[in-house]
Amino acid sequence: MNLYYFHQLPSEDRATLVWEQGEFLTVRVSGNCNVCLYDMRKFFAEIWYRVEENEVEAVRGFTSNSCLEPYLNLVDLSDIIR
Repeated sequence: MNLYYFHQLPSEDRATLVWEQGEFLTVRVSGNCNVCLYDMRKFFAEIWYRVEENEVEAVRGFTSNSCLEPYLNLVDLSDIIR
């Protein structure tokens, strides 16, 4: 799966795909969301989860290493950065 196709899917389908095929890397807190980072092999994906409401707020994919900056202190990404 490539990033273009991933973003064409509805948000619910993107979340399911990430949970089923992604490799969980770490989680961080941003405002009222837990943001989970996954390796999807050809790109990274984030699932933004509102804990208090028990619902997914957003699912996004990216390939830019700059989007990994919030995670640099949380996990060693050196083996998977492309």
